Amino acid sequence: MKKTGILYTVAFLIFAILCSCESNLKGVQKINLSEFSPSGDADSITLKYTDSGRIKAILVASKMRDFATVKYPFTEFPQGVDVTLYDQKAKRTFIRSDYAIQFKGTDIIDLQGNVKISTEDNEVLETQQLYYDQKNAWFFTEEKFKFTAPKGNSSGQGIDFNKDFTIMNTQKFSGEIEQSE
Repeated sequence: MKKTGILYTVAFLIFAILCSCESNLKGVQKINLSEFSPSGDADSITLKYTDSGRIKAILVASKMRDFATVKYPFTEFPQGVDVTLYDQKAKRTFIRSDYAIQFKGTDIIDLQGNVKISTEDNEVLETQQLYYDQKNAWFFTEEKFKFTAPKGNSSGQGIDFNKDFTIMNTQKFSGEIEQSE
């Protein structure tokens, strides 16, 4: 009987020790994770981009988050952007989207949600996602688009073009546009 009592006591002590140990598995897993938070945060911003004293673009956003310290730095505009681009003759192109993200290493801006680009010549392109290559001043998407212009309307899927709509390449296209010579 004494052996049985000792076995019960030892088993109870081992059980009590195991139950009192706290599992730190989640804490150990968090050691290798870094906090993903912006290094900069701004509300109600207006940014003016200039080159040789000329305004090239004006960006207006109600919220901006800068993730400059992550491996692949980017700037996020979670509540959308309004951008005005100016060409050499101060002709304007207007851009609006519900969300935007700028990837710093590539100079690519990803515009998402109700993207609308319009010119002073009443040309309008609408799509759900559009990329803008800042270095080459070139837009492109694989998404469906709708293009409205005084000389005709068109739609399709997949397009790339310059900011003035003077050069356009389409993939799947339907509609008519009158071309001036």
